[in-house]
Amino acid sequence: MSANPLQPTTIKIDLATKERMKRLAEARHRSPHWLILEAIRQYIDREEKREDFRQGGIKAWKEYQVTGLHLTLEEADAWLSRLEAGQDVDQPQCHA
Repeated sequence: MSANPLQPTTIKIDLATKERMKRLAEARHRSPHWLILEAIRQYIDREEKREDFRQGGIKAWKEYQVTGLHLTLEEADAWLSRLEAGQDVDQPQCHA
């Protein structure tokens, strides 16, 4: 028995979308079921990454509000330019 058994679910889609999915599945030599699972997995992966990024921004904003520590745009830009040029430089120190 699989450690993560598949659970059936139902979705309702319009006929045009269903036909498009069927044509694409045939072109890719896959089943419509496979396409649906792949689309859901990719969507969830992308949205989880987006949410992690958003939560990181919220955390950084809250930390800044408490500490006031930051880099100016010019400081960050200069550091990134040096990294881009291949220089091995440490991240500048944040300041209030």
